[in-house]
Amino acid sequence: MEECLICKAPLEYLTQDQVLECAVCHKKEPSKTRCVKGHYVCSECHTQGMDSIFGLCLSETSTDPVAIVRRMMDLPFCHMHGPEHHVMVGAALLTAYKNAGGTLDLEKALREIYSRGKAIPGGACGFWGACGAGISAGQFLAIATQSTPLSKEPWGLSNQLTAQALDRIGKAGGPRCCKRDSFLAILAAVDFVREHLGVEMTRTVPVCSYSGKNNQCIGKRCPFSASRGQHRPVKLRQL
Repeated sequence: MEECLICKAPLEYLTQDQVLECAVCHKKEPSKTRCVKGHYVCSECHTQGMDSIFGLCLSETSTDPVAIVRRMMDLPFCHMHGPEHHVMVGAALLTAYKNAGGTLDLEKALREIYSRGKAIPGGACGFWGACGAGISAGQFLAIATQSTPLSKEPWGLSNQLTAQALDRIGKAGGPRCCKRDSFLAILAAVDFVREHLGVEMTRTVPVCSYSGKNNQCIGKRCPFSASRGQHRPVKLRQL
């Protein structure tokens, strides 16, 4: 079971920021997250090694963003939960979108999603009421359509996708699971892009292989639980 990266003790979430010292780099900063023994790991240390996704994505030929993000999840830097998912969702979508015929400079787009996704703090799902995986899906579309605050259609589309991704994540219910929420956000994006941009990414509904690492797994309530048996996309879209 993954909890504290230092001692594996359970995490606790504070209602207000406290100045905490990272147990790895000793940087002090405000945060609401630590383990019950007091250990805090900053986002920079938590996501160390995440730049390895560049090589993976640039060598990918798959049009399936779920398959791509699962390969990222298997890399050594990726933990069961954490802000790395706020980058990985968008990166997997950009890669699959490019491979499926979408027009973009993939390397430039990956560097942009890396920058934007890292700006979403860990715990946003609970503290902001907006899961970072869902926001990352909207960031993907904003990058793919070159949206800015002054855009018309791209501005609207990227906000609509974020809303749809968050709606699916919210309907699945808590507590959070970064793997479940990443899959839900990606599948929302695949459906949305097919309808609105006409780019057909491959849509596969995964069966979870991470539940044994998740102390807060919601079991059969999860649309990706192996105990639910055969998954059908139509059921997933009704979440």
